[in-house]
Amino acid sequence: MTTTQLVLQIGLYGLALWLGLYLIARDVGSLRLWLAGLGLVTYAIGLALDILSQYALSGESSLSLFIWQRLFVFLPAACWIALLVYLIPGEQALQERLEQHPRPTAVLLIATLFFMLGITFLMFPFSWLPRTLVLFGIGGDLLLLGIVIAVMDAFDQGEALLPHFLRSLDYAFFTALLFGGQIVLVMAYGIGVTYALLLLLLTTIAAAILLQTFADPFQSFFDRFAFFNTPRLRQERSNLRAQSDALTRSDDALQLDKIDSDTFTRYTRQALSQMGNLPHLARSPLTRLPLIAHRLQQNGQPTDTLTRAGELRLMLTESIERLKPPGEADFGTTDEWRHYNALHYPYVRGLKPYSRRLVLGEAETAVLPILDWFRTQVPQRTLYNWQNAAAALVARDLRERSRRVGVNGR
Repeated sequence: MTTTQLVLQIGLYGLALWLGLYLIARDVGSLRLWLAGLGLVTYAIGLALDILSQYALSGESSLSLFIWQRLFVFLPAACWIALLVYLIPGEQALQERLEQHPRPTAVLLIATLFFMLGITFLMFPFSWLPRTLVLFGIGGDLLLLGIVIAVMDAFDQGEALLPHFLRSLDYAFFTALLFGGQIVLVMAYGIGVTYALLLLLLTTIAAAILLQTFADPFQSFFDRFAFFNTPRLRQERSNLRAQSDALTRSDDALQLDKIDSDTFTRYTRQALSQMGNLPHLARSPLTRLPLIAHRLQQNGQPTDTLTRAGELRLMLTESIERLKPPGEADFGTTDEWRHYNALHYPYVRGLKPYSRRLVLGEAETAVLPILDWFRTQVPQRTLYNWQNAAAALVARDLRERSRRVGVNGR
């Protein structure tokens, strides 16, 4: 392997590893981000094994590394196929996706074609096509896939991608360069390229990227020890991280008063599912509703990111309460109660009706009949449909309240 090839492979390894971890860290609850991210991470591991196999100290070690490398190079294909199955579950879903993301979806389909060709060339190699070039081609397709999925996710969430994307890339790149560059200098001006130094370089790059990509969770973990006796300080630091993350995702070009009702309903549905997690709710584009700023100013409150998120949660709770049928009853199982029940108990009360690990305190035993009704009378798919229908009603209520205040679009 020439020096140029080695540098290119290490660069591709770091880029694929970062993008894979970035996608996973972007939203750990998103299956499509997990599948795309795992595809890139497994490819990066396979590429690292390929590099090490060519500098192994013995033929047996080289063969073992080569076998594992083939496994990790083919694992991305399984992730890719699973991702396509998830993204295109049916003809109607495909049509909707093409309408929402015409260019990214077209790029995704083209990248899929070239990716499958690359896997075919790797399985049935041709003498005229260098294996390294095939690996680079597969890596390029996976990087393209990862970027397309990130664009789709940002669009669906109503977020800006570029600031958050570049911030993560810059931090990961310069951290990896700072620590990995020292090992490169030892190679260049010391003992040369060896198996041990290559292994150290690859693991150092991986550690640097991992620490930067998941910096917020790591800081939260270490804050528990560093500030164990000052919970208020821990909370304030957590709030600052949440605000910083929300600001880099904010799409200032998005005009909520000009989006269609379906998009507004989708944003509302996402916000409802994030009511129990204020940092995640702070990313919602609905936090920039003029009505929220109006209410905060009336109450003399600051208009920072987390305060807006808290006010949005309050407004969503108010809209959900409007779905409650009139009367003194706290709970009912008739059709007129379905929308209120579908949102109030899972999102306002934070109950998970179908969880087998659900543990209730003594003060919450009153909800046992409600949980029993959910589990015995309401299938999960039915609850999901009710929540979608109720989210549309909440979205309409938010818009109507904005118009009544007279601040929507101003």
